[in-house]
Amino acid sequence: MAQVNRDGQIVETAKEARQGERGPSVLVVLLVSTGAIAVIFALLWYLFMR
Repeated sequence: MAQVNRDGQIVETAKEARQGERGPSVLVVLLVSTGAIAVIFALLWYLFMR
């Protein structure tokens, strides 16, 4: 666990500093954004090409 020195700065080891929080999976972001674009294009096609 990271320690805080007297100046209020966080002191971490190199391993602790490299660890990041897990965010959303790249695959999930890709699928959601591709699906959203497909819905938008379908809506635009329906509105302008019917």
